[in-house]
Amino acid sequence: MTFEILIISFQFLILCLAIVSVKMLEKMEILDVEKVIEEFEAMTKDAENVQRETLKKILEENGCAEYLQNLGLNGRTDPESFKACVPLVTHKDLEPYIQRIADGASSPILTGKPITTISLSSGTTQGKPKYVPFNDELMETTLQIYRTSYAFRNREFPIENGKALQFIYSSKQSKTKGGLFAGTATTNVFRNSQFKNAMRVMQSQCCSPDEVIFGPDFHQSLYCHLLCGLIFREEIQLVFSTFAHSIVHAFRTFEQVWEELCADIREGVLTSRIPSPSVRSAMAKLLKPNPELADLIHKKCSGLSNWYGLIPELFPNVKYIYGIMTGSMEPYLQKLRHYARDLPLLSADYGASEGWIGANINPKLPPELATYVVLPNIGYFEFILLKENVEEHVHEKVNSSFLSMEPKPVGLTEVKVGEEYEVIVTSFAGLYRYRLGDVVKVMGFHNSTPELKFVCRRNLMLTVNIDKNTEKDLQLAVEEAAKFIAEEKLEVVDFSSHVDLSTDPGHYVIFWEINGEVNDEVLKECCNCLDRSFVDAGYVSSRKVNAIGPLELRLLRRGTFQKILDHYLELGAAVSQFKTPRCVGPTNNKVLQILCDNVAKSYFSTAF
Repeated sequence: MTFEILIISFQFLILCLAIVSVKMLEKMEILDVEKVIEEFEAMTKDAENVQRETLKKILEENGCAEYLQNLGLNGRTDPESFKACVPLVTHKDLEPYIQRIADGASSPILTGKPITTISLSSGTTQGKPKYVPFNDELMETTLQIYRTSYAFRNREFPIENGKALQFIYSSKQSKTKGGLFAGTATTNVFRNSQFKNAMRVMQSQCCSPDEVIFGPDFHQSLYCHLLCGLIFREEIQLVFSTFAHSIVHAFRTFEQVWEELCADIREGVLTSRIPSPSVRSAMAKLLKPNPELADLIHKKCSGLSNWYGLIPELFPNVKYIYGIMTGSMEPYLQKLRHYARDLPLLSADYGASEGWIGANINPKLPPELATYVVLPNIGYFEFILLKENVEEHVHEKVNSSFLSMEPKPVGLTEVKVGEEYEVIVTSFAGLYRYRLGDVVKVMGFHNSTPELKFVCRRNLMLTVNIDKNTEKDLQLAVEEAAKFIAEEKLEVVDFSSHVDLSTDPGHYVIFWEINGEVNDEVLKECCNCLDRSFVDAGYVSSRKVNAIGPLELRLLRRGTFQKILDHYLELGAAVSQFKTPRCVGPTNNKVLQILCDNVAKSYFSTAF
């Protein structure tokens, strides 16, 4: 009897030790945010030296690459030699090198170590995705950005060990001719084994199973994300997607399918709209009959006025909503605030398919004021000052050679507060002095590294001759004109634009999709308001002398922007990486065709 007691006691002790070990491991695996902040502060206080060391490391690791070998660096790693030998480039310049890598060339072309994965850009700027190298070093910089912004975010909005409702989607990974995996940048991150571990230590684990995230069809994945969120509604502490558009799209979809979601929860059986066996099997493990929860959700949805405050009603313990909300995402903020009520909207970090630039360490700022502190160890950064007075030089008929002159790039710590610059990136993934095409404004400095505000994409401009209107100018014009239909309790679902040069003179075309019927007189006022709201001096003066024709407002049929989204999904894009093309150029002819084929009505401005 004594021996049996000893055995039981021993087993109990082993069990206790195992529980303690698991708990200690869990405790150890929670990110030490104060340590992350401490390291960040030390690094940003010495940004100039960190930049020099980062460039040295990039060039030492990749010095044997063919691209660098041909430029005559001869082992030198200092910034002066680098700038003297290595030219500024665009993606078009590097395309032949990247294509050779994708086709399976075994020699070091852009990097010392072989590139095994290719990222596909969203394709919304040029109309087709670009190939961009992706490697372990780029994944590590991604995680560093995530950790940094999380540390500052969690200081202001602490979350406990709950779950995150993450509207994340993986596009299908394909293989290039040379056998490399190719997928969107977000897909490459989400599929990386380090991603899930990073989410765990940041207490931000997705409430949906992998089968949903990597599901075969976006519509099935979205429905199941919503369903998982409702099942774990008490545990959800944050709502996230890469872009604000995806969050708005998710809850617009919820408005259409909420009763079906309630029926699934009531019966414990997944709707037949989800045919995927792997997704159905994964959801069957989570979905059990729960009529009480179904009744609660039904009651909450029925009690809402025009879906205002939907997110906090569904998820009572959510602390904030998180995603990229600047640039082309700003137009969705009004709708997102409608769903969020008084929940904070936190803008995520600043980067591109080519790599990361900076982290948002001031999460309390509203998205419209969000700034990004450049991490000096994730790449080598240069900045080209934008010339503000090009129009004046045009008017003065200064010769073209002067206009083609460009200011010399300056280093990370040499930028001036209040100035606007184009970003130049040198990364660990084989991009050297790469023109990212983004325009940023320096808002200040954090220690010795700049805080940047994203302004616009440099090549996304509405321009006929001397006029120059950016994506932001377009957004402000649309917001002003949309006030006329807001009086009718309607809204612009989404918008885009195009410069029509087939007419003489050329003119701006603005495409609107509206969520209801509006009478012609109101839409004529909207059209005139759009025309008046472009206040760029070149535009106004050109309109007054008819050097630019009357602005045209084209009203689209409902569902047009969904067709555009579907088009990009067919090209292999992921919804979590999708950005509505705001300025549709001639190279993006398929999207332009979709827009033009779905015009219901057209109006011309009489404002000038």
